[in-house]
Amino acid sequence: MSQILSPTLTLNNGQIIPQLGLGVYKLPTDIAEGLIREAIETGYRRIDTAAFYGNEEEIGAGVRSCGLPREEIFVTTKIWNEDQGYDRALEAIDESLQRLNIDYVDMLMIHWPKPQLNLFVETWAAFQKAMESGKIRGIGVSNFQPNHLEQLLAAGGTVPAMNQIELHPGLQQNELRAFNAKHSIATEAWSPLARGRFNDDPVVTAIAKKHGKTPTQVVVRWHIDLGNLVIPKTATASRLLENISVFDFKLDNEDLAAMATLDAGLRTGPNPDEF
Repeated sequence: MSQILSPTLTLNNGQIIPQLGLGVYKLPTDIAEGLIREAIETGYRRIDTAAFYGNEEEIGAGVRSCGLPREEIFVTTKIWNEDQGYDRALEAIDESLQRLNIDYVDMLMIHWPKPQLNLFVETWAAFQKAMESGKIRGIGVSNFQPNHLEQLLAAGGTVPAMNQIELHPGLQQNELRAFNAKHSIATEAWSPLARGRFNDDPVVTAIAKKHGKTPTQVVVRWHIDLGNLVIPKTATASRLLENISVFDFKLDNEDLAAMATLDAGLRTGPNPDEF
């Protein structure tokens, strides 16, 4: 089978990252290693996991056994809320590296700002320290709102390379995407398909029909055309191919205008200011 490879983007730290990757939230440990190998065979070169997902060991095993050199796969993980704070974050980073067992992590993120703890600025300092070892190649954040990012930027040091946020047609995050762009922070979409909520939406199905694609492919392509990084997740091999088969068409201005009407402030996950 011929592989489908994602185009790449260059991050503010010079790292080159595939624009489309695979999310593995809730991916069961008994199928994770095999699915990673299958994804890489299909053409995926970017895997996004987290300590909280409980599958770092299996993801690492899949990367090690896939047959490709380590440097060809871009691996992201995240440090969980209870592991914030300078010293604890450094320990948690080492624990993630041990579980993954893949020599280094391409991108490490703070999973949530958890503003009630007021620890994300010192956690960020630990991330910058961890980069000195060479085992962390890039650092970013997840679920950070503009006010959280402003606190990080005010502290000086490294600007996050990316901000992974809930983003889909029902929650388009225009203000946050603009803030990220202003500071050269790449925006990455988690829950990019809103758990299939737009599969029957008349706007999306009409665009899908026009292009001879599935509604899922239209939504993934919408992310690509907006310039987002995007990590649709699946536990099904057939969907791996569907989700990455989006580079042979583009949405036109009429399509994009129609998609813009779907923005409704719809969250499938927690609000970062409250979580």
